[in-house]
Amino acid sequence: MTTPLRLGIAGLGTVGVGVVKIVRQKANLLATRTGRPVVITAVSARSRDKDRGVNLNDYAWETDPVALAKRDDVDVFVELMGGHEGPAKDAIEAAIASGKDVVTANKALLAHHGQELAQAAEAKGCIIRFEAAVAGGIPVIKSLTEGLAGNDITRVMGVMNGTCNYILTRMQDAGLPYEEVFAEADALGYLEADPNLDVGGIDAGHKLALLASIAFGTKVNFDEMELEGIQRISSADIHYAAELGYKIKLLGVAQLSGRGLEQRMSPCLVPADSPLGQLKGGTNMVVLEGDAVEQVVLRGPGAGEGPTASAVMGDVCDVARGFRMSTFGVPAESLEDATAAQSNSPAPYYLRMELLDRPGALAKVATALGESGVSIDRMRQSQHEGTEAPVLIVTHKTQRSALTDAIERMQTTGVLASDPVALRIETV
Repeated sequence: MTTPLRLGIAGLGTVGVGVVKIVRQKANLLATRTGRPVVITAVSARSRDKDRGVNLNDYAWETDPVALAKRDDVDVFVELMGGHEGPAKDAIEAAIASGKDVVTANKALLAHHGQELAQAAEAKGCIIRFEAAVAGGIPVIKSLTEGLAGNDITRVMGVMNGTCNYILTRMQDAGLPYEEVFAEADALGYLEADPNLDVGGIDAGHKLALLASIAFGTKVNFDEMELEGIQRISSADIHYAAELGYKIKLLGVAQLSGRGLEQRMSPCLVPADSPLGQLKGGTNMVVLEGDAVEQVVLRGPGAGEGPTASAVMGDVCDVARGFRMSTFGVPAESLEDATAAQSNSPAPYYLRMELLDRPGALAKVATALGESGVSIDRMRQSQHEGTEAPVLIVTHKTQRSALTDAIERMQTTGVLASDPVALRIETV
């Protein structure tokens, strides 16, 4: 009889329960597709008595996830607790030390400690799989490491946080202000316990850092990523972007240039008729560009019980089949230190600002742009009441460093009522 693959699951929240359901309901299908039974032997969570809607009586219970990771009747430790320090990290380290393979959905942990964990796993002959950590149900890691293995990847780009995309889509469709949609998303349970992980771009930045490591053969370098959240996006920005033929998305872009690894996660304008521009709600999209394949677009649900559990089980099935691969697609020791480079490729920019309604105010702004070498493509001043005049400017292609210099010059003129909002107009 074929030996079963025995799972120990730490974390019985939405995703953990989803994994239990798949293992219980699709046992025959999993065995047929992998060539061996896949079973759960033990589980761990904070509360044993909570009603989770699934029968857990068949499994041993461990209060301590580290104890679960060390059990002799567990072959694969499935970590679904979250958090980049504490129990999740301790338990994964214990699993690796015990010679167990690991499947995790923990992007924060890998973004901060991926290199050391990968090296530890490879030294013990173990593997770490983390498809569920990036873009929910989209098989983007498998696409990079397997389907596109014959390509030099030139750019990775995408919308990787469903909460931000929901907020921006809702602002667009309903004409609601950011604060109102944020409260709505919070009431629906879409936001992390620390909302800044979502709206500040941190969650999506973790994901981009992992993809960049796989794509470009570099050590994960989240700390050097350029991060900007969506908190300053207003209904006016959504409206103006639409008039220009664009939509605003929290967009991640990573590429390796002669100057180093460029990684940025920030709100951008994208063409409304592009695949990214048409993306609505909590859906994610990742665009992969390679020298041979040109461009591949992957779209799907970025979170939720079913999609994320599906990704976890994809990794489990690969382990059951005996498929072995280094954590980031190549041996961890071969990953290069990534020299961080500011994203400075030329692009047009959208600028929105409030000017004090004084004679010559607009001329001072135009002068500041010109002195920094930034050329104006379009300029619009809207009708207004009161002492502050809204102004919209679209630049010709320029480098971000030049635009930053121009904004600093504007801030010395005494005509700005608030700091300008500057958004890159991205070609996709």
